[in-house]
Amino acid sequence: MAAARQSEFEGVRMAGTALTTGTVARRLGVAPTTLRSWERRYGIGPADREQGRHRRWSPTDVGRVEEMCRLTALGVPPAEAARAALHEAKAEIPRPRRGGDSGALSLGNVRQECRGLARAAVRLDAPAVETQLATTVGEYGYTTGWEEVMAPALHAIGRKWASSGERYVEVEHLLSWHVSSALRRAPGAAPKDPAAPTPAGPVLLTCVPGEQHTLPLEALVAVLGERHVPTRMFGAALPAEALYEAVRRTGPSAVVLWAHSRNTADRALVRLITETEWGMRGARTHPAVLVAGPGWSPGAGTYGPGVERLTGLRTAANRIESLFAA
Repeated sequence: MAAARQSEFEGVRMAGTALTTGTVARRLGVAPTTLRSWERRYGIGPADREQGRHRRWSPTDVGRVEEMCRLTALGVPPAEAARAALHEAKAEIPRPRRGGDSGALSLGNVRQECRGLARAAVRLDAPAVETQLATTVGEYGYTTGWEEVMAPALHAIGRKWASSGERYVEVEHLLSWHVSSALRRAPGAAPKDPAAPTPAGPVLLTCVPGEQHTLPLEALVAVLGERHVPTRMFGAALPAEALYEAVRRTGPSAVVLWAHSRNTADRALVRLITETEWGMRGARTHPAVLVAGPGWSPGAGTYGPGVERLTGLRTAANRIESLFAA
């Protein structure tokens, strides 16, 4: 039965706690307007409401809407899913289009917000994805929000796409676009004291030539913005000559080179940027060069003296912040 099945709401059901519409929406990854629409159209909603108070969702109410979310994520039409959930019966699940794909995402032990975000993405519910991302950033900030909500959801959908033929490409594209939009809404960096001069040049961040995977780099830019570290983000596949000119023109404190694949990790580019100089004759300086992403070999020292390899968003931001403040 839908109301009795094991789920992340089991603790709520055991305690008999009544939840607000907003709380249920966040945990399930459904926009509050979607819940209200389902209630209006299909009768899926809280059964009781005290006079003059907002509706509260009982454990049984939550079980029904959770079952409806599960079924619609598998492709069951909303009206049919609602009938099944209201009658606490199993709907006839459409046969998978390819090789036994069940539609389930393997998320493991993750935050409720991650499950909600992934479910909303699978349903292609863009308003719910936006709401979930805004709530995540508001509650946890960009570092924890990326590491524990956005990245696990993206990885789970990517794995599903890889194992399901051409299915879920649209889900990955939708989620990636909204995550990118959320990351770019991070506050712009400024000196902590607006009257004080900037202590060092900005940090340049770019994907190496041929590299298109920008989201981890966008997350790093967002976190550095929270920490008031000025950045210049060049995005995907910046040509080597263009990066060289950007380094000479901006005099950066550090340059971060992102490579997702070993095929794009370019040692020659690392050497070029390491040797790039700027400044007055007799007082020339070089940028700190940092390589990031799974495309680079673990031993960053093999790329030249002083080259460092960044691992993990939090440690990368800490290191860059220390270089900027030095």
